[in-house]
Formats: sequence, C-alpha cells, structure tokens
Amino acid sequence: MNTFSIVFLLALALAALMRLWLGWRHISHVQAHRAAVPAEFAGQVGLDAHQRAADYTCTKTRFSAASLGFDAVVLLILTFGGGLQAIDNLAASVFNGGIARGVAFVALLMVITSVIELPFELYRTFGIEQRFGFNKMTFAMFFGDLAKQAAIGAALGLPLLFAVLWLMGQMGGMWWLYVWLLVMAFMIFVQFIAPTVIAPLFNKFTPMQEGEMKKRIEGLIARCGFTSKGLFVMDGSKRSSHGNAYFTGFGKSKRIVFFDTLLSRLEIPEVEAVLAHELGHFRRHHVLKRLVLSAFFSLALLFLLGVIKNQPWFYQGLNVSFPATDAMALTLFFMVMPVFTFLLQPLLSMYSRRHEFEADQYAAQNASARDLVSALVKLYKDNASTLTPDPVHSAFYDSHPPAPIRITRLQQASPA
Repeated sequence: MNTFSIVFLLALALAALMRLWLGWRHISHVQAHRAAVPAEFAGQVGLDAHQRAADYTCTKTRFSAASLGFDAVVLLILTFGGGLQAIDNLAASVFNGGIARGVAFVALLMVITSVIELPFELYRTFGIEQRFGFNKMTFAMFFGDLAKQAAIGAALGLPLLFAVLWLMGQMGGMWWLYVWLLVMAFMIFVQFIAPTVIAPLFNKFTPMQEGEMKKRIEGLIARCGFTSKGLFVMDGSKRSSHGNAYFTGFGKSKRIVFFDTLLSRLEIPEVEAVLAHELGHFRRHHVLKRLVLSAFFSLALLFLLGVIKNQPWFYQGLNVSFPATDAMALTLFFMVMPVFTFLLQPLLSMYSRRHEFEADQYAAQNASARDLVSALVKLYKDNASTLTPDPVHSAFYDSHPPAPIRITRLQQASPA
C-alpha cells in the first residue's frame, strides 16, 4: 500500500458512510410522516396510497443500501483483491498483447460484473417492483432484454473501445483530446439512431391516433415552435405500470413519445400540460446545456487520466502491476473515480432541479398550471412517489423538486 491506497480507502469509506447516513435519514423521515397524508394533498391522495408510497420508498432505499455495500466489496475485490489483475492475466494468456488483449480484458470484466449484478436486478424487478404491483415483465422478457442489451453493447461498444484503445496508443500525449472527440461524436450518433433503431427493439411505437388529444398536442407543439417526426405511443405497460412522456433524438429525428400507461390515466388537458413541461426542457435548451456539461466533465476526466496514466503510484496503490495496458488504465480510472466525484452529486442534482422548475414555469405559461398540478398528483400516486422525502436526502440526490415545493410553486403560478 502507498499514500494513494490510503486516500482511496478513506474516500470509499466516506462515500459509503455518507450514502448510508442519507439513506437512514430518508427512511426515518418517510416513516415518521407515514401516518397522515400531508395537508396540501389531503383529498387528492388517500391514506392507503400515501402509505404504499412510503413503504415502496423505504424498501427501495434499504435495497440501495444493500447494493451499495455489495458494490463496495466488489470494488475492493477487483482492486486490492487482485481481481482486475487476474482478469488481465487471463486476457493476456489468450492474446499476447495489443488492442485485442485490451478489448478481451474489458469484455471479460463486463461479463463478470454483469453476472455478479444479475441477482440484484432480478430481485429489483421480480421482488420489489412485483410486490408493489409495478412489474409486468416475465422471466422470458427479462432475459430477452438482457440478450438484446448485450448484443447492442457488443455491436456498438466493442468497435468504440477498439478505436479508443487505438487512439490511446497512437496519438501521443494528446490522445485524451482525440478520444474525447470520438466519444462526443459517438454519443451524438447514438442519439440519432436510438429512436428509430434501438428503441423499437424493446418496445412497439404506434403513431398517435387522430382525435381530440392529438389535435390539442399538435396545437401546443405549434405554439411552442417545436418540430418533430411524429407523435408516438409506446407500449410501456408490457414491462411496467409506471408512466412517462419524453422526446428523444436530435434535429429532424426528434419524436415525442407517450407511455400508454400515462395516456390511460390522465385527461387530455393533463396530458397537454405534461407535454408542455417536456417542451419546456427543449425551449429552455436544457438538453443542450446538459450535453455541454457532460462534454466538459468527460474532457476533464480524460485529461486527468492522461496526467496519471503513466504514474506507477496509481496502479501500485490499487494492487495492479505497472506498467499496465491502456485498457487497464481506462478501466481502473473510471472504476475508482466515482468514489472521488461523489460529493459533486448535490451540485448536479441542484442544477437538474432548477431545470425542472424552469420547465414547470414554461408549462404554466403555455398550458395550464392547474392541469399540470392535477397530472403530477396522479403520477405521484400511481408511481408511489413519496410526498414526504427527507430534505437533506432530496437535496443530495433528487433530480426533481420535492412534491410539496413543486406543487406549491405551480399553484402560485395558477390563476385563482
């Protein structure tokens, strides 16, 4: 062990203890408010639904705590336990060197970690989601999705990895800049093909039928200056009873998608208000802003990797032999970095919540704040979202504002 070993272990312990403390706070706060529906939601949400949401929230939070502990153990086994080095040695025994060895190493690691995480995914889907009435998937569908995800990951990810490793080996000290440019181009490419190539592999997308709802939505789209390739209804109900709406794609490939579960629960004006919120993200350039932020962080991290890639202390401090392959450097860096960037989470969450408030404001200006409030209350109820999150936990993690604060702001924006 060296100094970096100690720093890493301290950071890991701090992050784990902080997460556990936040989870404990969240569970305690939700349970303390389980007995009564908050006054601002009385008459809209029944006590049974409120308590169901509390139980669902606490169950998910406990499960997250267990997953956190398990993930920390796996990380320690892969690093200090010599797991990464053993996988790299296995790849080297098949491929003497070069990019093929690096690709094999990453592929093996992905397979191993996916198998390790499979029981947790099964319990999340067929334990928690099933118990609370959300899961609609069968085992055949679950494993079919896994197979599709693996095939897509191999078809897209392996060529990208090959190109990244080639750039790391051939572009000298500025390799990180070339890799960043490649990754950005890849992300944009995936955004273009996702709506029409990838998403239909998992769900059926049907053009929205003619009628009052489509007429109202098209009128809203025209008022907001949004152009899309169409309005589609997704058969989300075949996997889950959760509902949502979103727009996806770039440029002329943009399309607006509604879960069938959402349309079955909301009235036409409420659907219009929900879409106005989503269009608010577009009109306020939130997608572009988040893409720029993501690009900046990606560039900063790749630059940092470029600085430490050839430093012996980085590898030796994590029980990996030096000199190491580029694939090992890339994998090890992005495996341990979340331990150090954990404290950025509340800043990113705050930034996301600000966007949600802006999108709500846009919806109130272009549709009906009252209808959006009505839709949100229904979605909170149907999705078993707690109305009483712990304020500290919410500030740290939540990408959306807490329900009482969000509803109060919208009610203030609604005409009396």
